[in-house]
Amino acid sequence: MNGENLAVIKLNNALQDAIKALGIENTNEIFERPKFQGHGDRASSAALKLAKILKQKPLDIAAKIAENLKCEYIQKVEVAAPGFVNIFLNSKFYADVIKNALEQATSYGSINLGNNKKVQVEFVSANPTGPLHIGHGRGAAVGDSVARILEFTGWDVQREYYVNDSGLQIQTLGRSTLARYFEIFGQSDKFPFPENGYKGDYIYDLAKEIIDLHGDKFLNMAEDESLEFFKKFASEKIMSGIKFDLDKFRVKFDKFFPEGFLHENNLVNSAMQELKQNGFAYEQDGALWFKTEDTIGDDKDRVLIRANGVPTYFASDIAYHRNKFITRGFERVIDVWGADHHGYIARVKAAIKAMGKNPDDFDVLLIQLVNLIRDGKNVNMSTRAGEFITLSEVLDEAGVDAARFFLLMRKSDSKIDFDMDLAKKQGNENPVYYVQYAHARVCGLMRNANFNDENTAISEEIFADNKEARELADFIAFFPDEIKAASETLAPHLITSYAANLAGAFHSFYNSGRIIDAPDANDRVKLAVAARNIIKQCLDLIGVNAPERM
Repeated sequence: MNGENLAVIKLNNALQDAIKALGIENTNEIFERPKFQGHGDRASSAALKLAKILKQKPLDIAAKIAENLKCEYIQKVEVAAPGFVNIFLNSKFYADVIKNALEQATSYGSINLGNNKKVQVEFVSANPTGPLHIGHGRGAAVGDSVARILEFTGWDVQREYYVNDSGLQIQTLGRSTLARYFEIFGQSDKFPFPENGYKGDYIYDLAKEIIDLHGDKFLNMAEDESLEFFKKFASEKIMSGIKFDLDKFRVKFDKFFPEGFLHENNLVNSAMQELKQNGFAYEQDGALWFKTEDTIGDDKDRVLIRANGVPTYFASDIAYHRNKFITRGFERVIDVWGADHHGYIARVKAAIKAMGKNPDDFDVLLIQLVNLIRDGKNVNMSTRAGEFITLSEVLDEAGVDAARFFLLMRKSDSKIDFDMDLAKKQGNENPVYYVQYAHARVCGLMRNANFNDENTAISEEIFADNKEARELADFIAFFPDEIKAASETLAPHLITSYAANLAGAFHSFYNSGRIIDAPDANDRVKLAVAARNIIKQCLDLIGVNAPERM
């Protein structure tokens, strides 16, 4: 069955059969939740879509579908203008949903969408020029959760961090650290701080560490020689701190890919020559250009190799993605970028097409800014000026669970407010606490009821006149659909939202009446356990702990 719910499949198959009886094949129509109360438990708008094909009124088509609709789970069918088929479900449907969910336990929802195809998710990839801040944390949470969701839905996933250890920013980092080194010795005039240098306190800390290790060794050394050391020392030290923070944030990478590898192995030049030979690049004014104007309708062609022989970031990115698709053979590549890189997507897709690969196999998730709020006020941040709250500080103050949950509550390309005060609260107004508390509550029920999960059958009577029980079972029925949507659209916020709604449905069920000492206690506990299993799965997919006691 592969993670799906048999009861839901039967219901949707009944709709397919009813449509096929009209002479229509393979519509892939499924029942959905009605937008308004009183319109049944499920609805279909198939008649509206079939009106042009069948050249009949949607209401007449809906009536025929309703007449052909046969399923053991349907209690009543209604037809509504302008062409909706609304159905009311019986208690057997909900009982079978829960039985099925309990039988599959941790595999429930794990629909095989990837067929074990190789996919690489590259995320964070922050330049090693300073510690990670909360914006980087959002990219880390999104990338890691996307990787978890893809693994759960049948993809062979590799997580990668692209280390920008070359170029102007690393040069600026080295000069900034060297300038602070001279400043500490009172010799700022010999090596002034660069105009666009990194001004954070961490630069002073790096310079002091070098002094502790090497004293005044570099004061009289040639600038080129000392600068090379300072670049390497500072970037490696910062990268080590980044890895520590990511580990603390429960983010693991299979590979850290250094940009320097591309240049050391002549991969940039070879990729450029390939583009040139295949007619996608040309030389002009001493530089090498990519034909982005002809390829994607860009406003102008883009430089690959400057007239001075220095490759652009675009050239390095082309070589890097060639390495991903061609050399390492990934069948799909997903990059997580800052929202300011939106205009860059089409260029990279054009380069992938020029390599002979399908640009549709390349996806980009854009990460919008995080607005940090403390004491009801916005916290202003500037990375270059060194004025920012580090990810490590956020984790220490709010905790990993709250940080990950809060950073995944909105679609990644929309701005998000991170309320530090709310994240620290231990109460139901804190969404992560609310979800975790639902899990802990069920674990308490399981301990007190001596729950045995061997018998998964549940009585239909619990759903006969219990609105809260039906509502909870209904959320459980939709879990595979939520997983499918989150995987196909690379949207972990759907899982976070679903978990909060499922927890709400559970809390309503829990508060609606007795459970352990009720006449149908065993069935009530089974329903709760089914919810608990899915809450835990949701929390696992977003990298949040599922405590058994709170």
